[in-house]
Parts: sequence; structure tokens; C-alpha cells
Amino acid sequence: MNIRNQGKKPDTKLKKRILVITAVAAERDAVLRGLGKDKRFEVLAAGVGSAAAAVSTTKVLAASKYGLVVSAGIGGGFSGRTEVGSIVVANEIVAADLGAETPEGFSSLDELGFDSSRMQVDNSLVKKVTEALRSAGISVDTGAVLTVSTVTGTTKSAIELAKRVPGAAAEAMEGYGTALAAHEFGVPILEIRAISNPVGARDRGAWRIKEALATLEAASSVLLGVLV
Repeated sequence: MNIRNQGKKPDTKLKKRILVITAVAAERDAVLRGLGKDKRFEVLAAGVGSAAAAVSTTKVLAASKYGLVVSAGIGGGFSGRTEVGSIVVANEIVAADLGAETPEGFSSLDELGFDSSRMQVDNSLVKKVTEALRSAGISVDTGAVLTVSTVTGTTKSAIELAKRVPGAAAEAMEGYGTALAAHEFGVPILEIRAISNPVGARDRGAWRIKEALATLEAASSVLLGVLV
């Protein structure tokens, strides 16, 4: 059964109401500070992980109509692609560890023939947001944002993920679930991540969460003028 074919065709013309899904309250609050009191945005801390994001997004979309869903928060950046303190705008949202282990290595849903583990983001929307962020003086990159169930904690795992998904720019834990729910309701999706740490060896002392949240706030203030 191909879930992608069950969703409604996205309406690429943005309407006024925009739903922003974050994982935790600190991310939600950073987004709200950037957006101010604009009533066209609803910002929800949905919980950690793809399943929580999918359930919460589905509940909201079932109750009301929105013109765009944004998965927003902080995340890890792949070395050589993104810098700590920058923003990544996803051009593709990939469920990077959804699949099966085989004697030959990891096989994605696509390779197994079940479904697709990749959700595309509208190129014109990506370009519009990226250009606006860059014009505002925010360091920004585009690329695949990986959704993982377990945060990468070793250099070996980071290298494996980068090989598995060429062009991977960042990893987080909620984007694919949010994107899947949005797809089912025919609503366009956008994912932005403020980079707090490199993907790889786990070193909490090197994480720059406060700085990443400040970048997320700044990016949200730019989105205010771009998406509505």
C-alpha cells in the first residue's frame, strides 16, 4: 500500500493560516518570540519523535484548515555542509532509519518496495524562504533534513548516514512525521532547522542550544514576512 498516493494533492497557493510544529516548549517559545502575536500562525509543541509529531499534526489538521505546515526546531548539522548557528531549509525530508537491516547493509522503504521514506518540499517555497533568510543576514543552507528515531552519537554513524543520503544537511526527529500528516491533508510542508551541534560524536558540552534557539527566533521573524 502506497501511502503517498492516498493523500490529497497539495494546494501550493498559500492561505493565511500557518501551522508550526515543534518538538519541545523551548523551540515553540523561540518561534513565538519571532512571530510576535500574529494570529495567522498557530505554534504547537507536539512532543519528541516522528510518531508524536504525526499524531499531533493530524489532530490539528483534522480540526481546522491551514495553508502550510512548518516543522521547525533545532537539530544537528552534517560536517562540511552546515555550520553551528546556521539555518537549514529542507528541500527533502527523509526518514533516514525507516527500513530494514540486511546482510548487505541498510535498505530503505523505497528499496524494500513498501513505500517511500522521502517527502519532497516545493522548490519555489524553499527558494523563497532561503533567499529571505539570506537577505536578512542569516547563514542558511538547503539540503535533505533527515528524520531519525535515535540521535546520532558516533562519527561512524554520521558517516554512514551521510553515505546513505547524499546531500544530507541536517538531522532531527520530527520532520517526516509532520510531513506525512500534512501530505494526507493536502497541505504543503516546510522544514527549517537551526543547527545547535555537529552530527557525530556526542559531546553535550559542544552543543550551542541557546544560540540555536536565538537563530530559530530570528528566522521565525523573517518567515513572518515571507509566508503570509
